[in-house]
Amino acid sequence: MRAVIDRFEGDLAVVLVGDEEYRLDVPRRFLPRGAREGDVLVLRWEIDRRETDARREKVKGLIDELRRQR
Repeated sequence: MRAVIDRFEGDLAVVLVGDEEYRLDVPRRFLPRGAREGDVLVLRWEIDRRETDARREKVKGLIDELRRQR
């Protein structure tokens, strides 16, 4: 997926995502160093399986704990 940096507004970058140009406000600190207005970004979404599993286990533990308290 591609996006373009449309403009900067203070500490935010207004990024237009995809062919539909959905607006996404992104803190400048999350952009690559040296990114400027008009730069095209390549966006890559991936699932962090390890973190997902860890969070699911945490929630499961909390639910189990609540059930034991009944």
